[in-house]
Amino acid sequence: MKSLAELIAIRDKMQSKVNIRENLGSMRIVVGMATCGIAAGARPVLNAFVEGIAKEGLTDKATVVQTGCIGICQYEPVVEVYEGEEKTTYIKMTAEKVAKVIDQHIKNGKIVTEFTIGAQK
Repeated sequence: MKSLAELIAIRDKMQSKVNIRENLGSMRIVVGMATCGIAAGARPVLNAFVEGIAKEGLTDKATVVQTGCIGICQYEPVVEVYEGEEKTTYIKMTAEKVAKVIDQHIKNGKIVTEFTIGAQK
């Protein structure tokens, strides 16, 4: 059994990760977490976004959420980034690609076109 102080420390540490998934930032990052997405590796992608957004101090700007099937299973893991009415769909994402998306798109507003569905031939 952990002491009350240890439990409070654990809660405080995890609270920032929970907040990322509840805030209503100007950007919404949606990770497809249906069975197809999870099987293709969406869980590490979701975790990379949550941890990366927190590490970069972007919790006021971006919210990370998960959804079910997006409908394009052959391109999983799929991530959609919403900025108001605009949507960018990133496909075949990996945890490694997340760092570039956070740095270029989330922080600086430049879409990483080589990872988007439009770049697929």
